[in-house]
Amino acid sequence: SLTVLQALEDGLKRADADPSVKAVMICGENGKFSAGADIRGFSSPKRHGVPLGPIISLIERSEKPVVAAIEGIALGGGLEVALGCHYRIAHVKAQMGLPEVTIGLLPGAEGTQRLPRLIGVPAALDIITTGRHIPATEALKLGLVDEVVEENTVEAAILFANKV
Repeated sequence: SLTVLQALEDGLKRADADPSVKAVMICGENGKFSAGADIRGFSSPKRHGVPLGPIISLIERSEKPVVAAIEGIALGGGLEVALGCHYRIAHVKAQMGLPEVTIGLLPGAEGTQRLPRLIGVPAALDIITTGRHIPATEALKLGLVDEVVEENTVEAAILFANKV
């Protein structure tokens, strides 16, 4: 939602400006990272607020390490947010993907550029063109995530951020 996007932008800007903040961890609520955009909002005539792409670029440009704690699902724009992070920690039951292609939409927040840079063109093309969900263990093998955990993903991401 636009509220979530605005909060993400505001939080990132505050963290970057605060010298006491050494790293940033991004997570979702209720065991889900993000299912991406609500496609019902695509048809509204006027959308106010910051689009997702510039927020992901803000994450990527952060001088402080940004770690995504992926639980449940990171789909569409949710995966694109995770791709903008410097590191990704996933729960063993997490699923990632760009399913919008199954309804005729292309990933719109530069996931089609960031994913191939991260995991290589052949693997990225498979994910981008099929819309299939990638389990965490496969994501680790592909290099999409840096670590897979069975315990509390948020705590693991905080520990990881402290290491880097």
